[in-house]
Order: sequence, then structure tokens, then C-alpha cells
Amino acid sequence: MPHLTTRPQGTHLTADLAGCHAAHPWMTQPEALRQACLLAVAEAGLQAVGERFHGFEPAMGHQTAGVTGVVLLAESHLAVHTWPELGVVTLDVFVCNLLSDNAARAQQLLDRLVAGFEPERQSRHTLLRALPDARST
Repeated sequence: MPHLTTRPQGTHLTADLAGCHAAHPWMTQPEALRQACLLAVAEAGLQAVGERFHGFEPAMGHQTAGVTGVVLLAESHLAVHTWPELGVVTLDVFVCNLLSDNAARAQQLLDRLVAGFEPERQSRHTLLRALPDARST
């Protein structure tokens, strides 16, 4: 049986934000969030290859509704989900590190978006992704 080893494949960053202002345009306006994400991606030196942003209809009893957005990157992806009625945002950035180390770019992208949402509280996590190398050793 081949020996399975792992080698670093990418950096996966998440941020859960609370205390974000419901009136912030990024919370409820798909186009505003789209423009902010694409600008942050470009400023971080990453390459967008596709994107999709969707604004939801307010649920009964609520005045606002959130946005879900995804930017496909040549390096992997950015995903954003907003809940203005709760003041909550989740961010997910994954970048591959196969040909070059994109960890600093991923951190810059996440930092830019977190700062833009101006949360009162945040929780961040970093996962260094690794895939098994099934080649015999």
C-alpha cells in the first residue's frame, strides 16, 4: 500500500462578524457588495475569473434582507453572506498555494473586507489545507 503524505495546498481563512450596521450598503445591496469584493480582490493581487451576487427578499416582519456573494478566483474563491437583520456577516477566503504562496494575499483580502464591514466583534480562523500525496515513497 502506498504511503500517504500531505503537502500544503492552500490557505483557508474565515471570519464571522457581529455588530455590523444593517444600513451599511454592503449588507443589503448586491451591487455595492460586488464592487467592494472585486476591488478588494484586485487590491490583494488575486485574479477574479467569475462572480455571482444575489440579494434576498425580506422575510415577513423584516425591513431588510441579506446578500450572498461569491467571487471565483484563479487561486480559488471568496464567499460572503450577510444577515442585516442580525448584524452578522460571514466571510470565507480560500487560496491555493501550488505555484506561489498566496497566504498574504488571502489575509489582505480578508482584512480589507472585515475593515469595510466595521464589525463590533469578530472571530477569525485559519486552516492550512493539505491534500494527500498518493505517490509511492
